[in-house]
Amino acid sequence: MASVISEIEIIDTDTHVVEPPDLWSSRLPAKWGDQIPHVRWDEQRAEEAWFIGGERMAAVGGPAMAGWTEYPPHHPPRWSDIDPIMWDAAARARHMDTYGIKAQVLYPNVALFDAQKLLDLKNAELQLATIRAYNDFQVEWGSAAPGRFVPMASLPFWDLDETLAEMARCAELGHGGIIFTQDPANFGLPGLTDRHWDRMWAAAQEMRLPVNFHIASGDLSIMQGHNPENGERANYASMGVSFFMGNARTIAQLVTGGICHRFPELPFVSVESGVGWIPYALDALDWQWKNCGVALEHPEYDLLPSEYFRRQIYGCFWFEDHGVRYALDRLGPDNILYETDFPHPTSMSPGPATSAVAPNEYLESTFGDLPEETLRKILHDNAARIYRIGQDSRN
Repeated sequence: MASVISEIEIIDTDTHVVEPPDLWSSRLPAKWGDQIPHVRWDEQRAEEAWFIGGERMAAVGGPAMAGWTEYPPHHPPRWSDIDPIMWDAAARARHMDTYGIKAQVLYPNVALFDAQKLLDLKNAELQLATIRAYNDFQVEWGSAAPGRFVPMASLPFWDLDETLAEMARCAELGHGGIIFTQDPANFGLPGLTDRHWDRMWAAAQEMRLPVNFHIASGDLSIMQGHNPENGERANYASMGVSFFMGNARTIAQLVTGGICHRFPELPFVSVESGVGWIPYALDALDWQWKNCGVALEHPEYDLLPSEYFRRQIYGCFWFEDHGVRYALDRLGPDNILYETDFPHPTSMSPGPATSAVAPNEYLESTFGDLPEETLRKILHDNAARIYRIGQDSRN
């Protein structure tokens, strides 16, 4: 007899496409030469890596650790070592079928985590062309398996007018939402709560584009400063957890900065950060809200932080067990989404160098006893509603 979970068309709300080496060189004019993001062999580290000019960015195989033979941070050294399920849409769709996953929300790697190096180019035309080419690539890539992939639009966030134009273009192309940095001030721009961004929030609300805050999309200094005596694996584990918790600050800013109040119909998603910590964070926000007399300062704010969260903020889980159940008990199922983080090092991807089990096995063993209504919400319905999966995103 089929289980309830096996009958649900699961929506995986955080996955990544490993970018092909010619993504930008095949799309951008040759006049920009090696300033175009490109791949070459890094002799010092004995691996293929992305470069802009002479500046190294990420390793090609860095985001492609699902099923890899060595524990993180070790990864495939060459593009040819990467399993096609990470870069071929048809192969990915077949892989999804084995786990009962109907659709995946797509996030970038290079375009998300290396934005500073793109800004350092000081070439506005090339910067914009790079972002537009990536957004076009996502749509083209997903077209190989219609209905299976939901692209998220990257933004030229350093130029607000171009950001608004790219949002409109991507909404027309069929992108299901936008990615925004957790910490624009880290790039020398106005902070997240500055009214400078109100035009963007308003446009996203009008276009019905949910705003997604993926971890590690702000201050990356957390990647530095680890004591090498700890060991590379211990430091890597510490870095990941620190990134997860960074979205607590983002949620606090969305609420205390009045962004949720001013844009009540705009969904915000905390991506790849888990959910078990959210009840505590909301308890702390509610306590501080009352304890600091925020209502006296802002009588227009008509909800508590936890109520703003329940209205329009969402979190994603993928490996938790007790944490998710605690969040479900405290929050209910309406603000919780499921992800796998495929094919990143923390993803739910079995292999010789991971503690992960297959997504369907994890879900069955950990949540198989939950009510059907709860399962359908967290595995499908919430994501389908937010990202309008199964609907025409342009309507």
